Amino acid sequence: MSDRPTPSPRPGLRAWLLSDAPSSRRQARAAAWYTGWLKLRANTLAMAGLVVLVLLIAMALFASLVATQDPFVQDLGARLLPPGTDAHLFGTDSLGRDIWSRLVYGARISLYIVALVALVAPLLGLIIGTVAGYMGGIVDVVLMRFTDIFLAFPRLILALAFVAALGAGIENAVLAISLTAWPPYARIARAETLTIRNSDFIHAIKLQGAGPIRIITRHVWPLCISSLVIRVTLDMAGIILTAAGLGFLGLGAQPPSPEWGAMVSEGRKYILDHWWVATIPGLAIFTISLAFNLLGDGLRDVLDPKEAGK
Repeated sequence: MSDRPTPSPRPGLRAWLLSDAPSSRRQARAAAWYTGWLKLRANTLAMAGLVVLVLLIAMALFASLVATQDPFVQDLGARLLPPGTDAHLFGTDSLGRDIWSRLVYGARISLYIVALVALVAPLLGLIIGTVAGYMGGIVDVVLMRFTDIFLAFPRLILALAFVAALGAGIENAVLAISLTAWPPYARIARAETLTIRNSDFIHAIKLQGAGPIRIITRHVWPLCISSLVIRVTLDMAGIILTAAGLGFLGLGAQPPSPEWGAMVSEGRKYILDHWWVATIPGLAIFTISLAFNLLGDGLRDVLDPKEAGK
């Protein structure tokens, strides 16, 4: 036998990601993402929520392939059919439209609302909160009292007031929900900024000549993102429920759009004799809200800096 030592195997991608001594900033960032993914994957409930949301997104993207019928075609001869009748998986509504197909296309509306609100509300709250926290003084007082005014009203009531003033419609509903959802993000961003603005690295950046805008956008915002991401994910269920509430009251997406809240509103008249018309869209709202809550809890465990060392 040869005394030549056996060469050690070349480290793979997993070993590179889990290295205790990253050799570059890119490796350190990739390792942090991979470690977070491993922690999220170990959370069974969070993964269940993620799977539901991925399936929902895929269903919305390929709605024309998933839906069995046109969601807008009416057939009064097939109205109020129970689930499983004549190739109608979830039955039909009062106008003979296929409920499954309307649910599939309604997922597009729900995700559209969630995506727009998730882009507008946190960004608005981040700007107001960081400016108030960094500038302090009269700017902080004015912006925070303005925020308190919005927090004094229940979100749904305030959204109803905005939609009533702007007019019914899905775009106005998105704007109304965004205008009522930003104050919590502003308070979180301000709290994070107050703990950051007197840090040594901020003073060092000031000595190098950086102005307030550069400090806020390049150094304060990145440190606030993780807290806002957690809040956004946990708020998705509330956003969906608010949008469904506006649709239920006739102030959201207008007929014949297959919006889930409007479908529940239409089916409430038949809830005793034809339960599926209102119950199935209600279960869809419940499922997506629960999925967002489960995923939000998992992301909170992953992104919370207090849990990082545990």
